[in-house]
Amino acid sequence: MSQFWSPFVKDLVPYVPGEQPKMTRLVKLNTNENPYGPSPQAIAAMQAEVNDDLRLYPDPNGDRLKQAVARYYGVEANQVFVGNGSDEVLAHAFHALFQHGKPLLFPDITYSFYPVYCGLYGIEPKPIPLDENFQINIADYFRANAGENGGIIFPNPNAPTGCLLPLAAVEQLLKQNTDTVVLVDEAYVDFGGESAIALVNQYPNLLVTQTLSKSRSLAGLRVGIAVGHPDLIEALERIKNSFNSYPLDRMAIAGAAAAFDDREYFNDTCARVINSREAVVAGLEQLGFDVLPSAANFVFARHADKDAAQLAQALREQGIIVRHFKTPRIAQFLRITIGTDEQNQILLDALKAL
Repeated sequence: MSQFWSPFVKDLVPYVPGEQPKMTRLVKLNTNENPYGPSPQAIAAMQAEVNDDLRLYPDPNGDRLKQAVARYYGVEANQVFVGNGSDEVLAHAFHALFQHGKPLLFPDITYSFYPVYCGLYGIEPKPIPLDENFQINIADYFRANAGENGGIIFPNPNAPTGCLLPLAAVEQLLKQNTDTVVLVDEAYVDFGGESAIALVNQYPNLLVTQTLSKSRSLAGLRVGIAVGHPDLIEALERIKNSFNSYPLDRMAIAGAAAAFDDREYFNDTCARVINSREAVVAGLEQLGFDVLPSAANFVFARHADKDAAQLAQALREQGIIVRHFKTPRIAQFLRITIGTDEQNQILLDALKAL
C-alpha cells in the first residue's frame, strides 16, 4: 500500500486468476484451457496479418469478426460486440447495463470476477445460494426480483460447478424479469449446453457473452464477444469508445473470425473434449469421487474420504496441477480441467495410487 494510492484503490479486492506455473513436464489441469490447439485456419489467418500493415491501426469496430459471429449465430452484425476477452466485455456490461442503487443478483458459488466488478463499479452484490445439489434455482431469482434488482448475471454452465441450466429455464427467468438486464455468461456452453443467443431477438433485456479462450482454443489471443439487442450493444460501444477505441489488434480480429468460420474443426475438438470428459467422470467415480454433472470442459469432484487440499498438494508433487478453492461449501471439491486422453490417464493413475 502506498501513500499515493486513492482510497478507492485501497478498498479494492482484485480477482485472483488460476495459477500459470512454470514447472517442466507439467500436466496442467487447473485453468480450463483447451487441450487441442486453435483451428489451422485461424493460425493461417493470423500469420497472414504479420506484414507491413501492422504499422496501421486495426479496424476500431472489428467488423470482420462481428460479421463472422453474426453469420455463425444468425443475427445481425449490430447485435454483436467484441472485446479483449470476455472479462473486458463483462466489465463493460457491469459499467453500462447494471443499475446502481439496486442489488445485482448472481449465484453464491460462481465466477469470482462478479463481486470484483461490483466493487470496481460501485454495484451492490446480492449472492443467491445454489441449492443443496449446487444447482441454480430460478425460483429464488423470482422471489428476490419483484422489480427490486439492478440486474441478473450467471454463467451457464456455471463455474466452477459445471452445472447447466436448460434453455427453457433461462427463458422462464427472462419472462419473470423484464425490467433489468439478464446477462448469461456462456464461457463453457459449447461443451454441452444450448446457447441463449437463440433468445436475443425475443428478449431485449438479454445479453449473452462468450469467450474464444475455451472451445475455440484461443486463450492466448484474448477475444470475447457479446450478443444482444442493438440497444444493449450500443451501450457497450459507448463505454468501449470512452475507454479504448482500438480493443482488438489485426491478428486477433483475423484469427477469431477464422475460428468462427471453421465449423468442422470446432465441432470435432468440442466432441473430443466431451468424450474425454465422460471417460474422466467414469474414472473418478470408480475411485470413489462424487462428480457434479458437467456441461463444461472441466469437472467438479469431491472424494468421500480424502481431503481435497491434501489431494491437490499430492498431485502437485507429481507435476499434476488442479484447482482447489478454499471457500465455504466447496472446500472439499477439486476442479479438474479435461486434458488430452494421455493427460487424463496420468491424472487417474496418480489418484488411484493416492
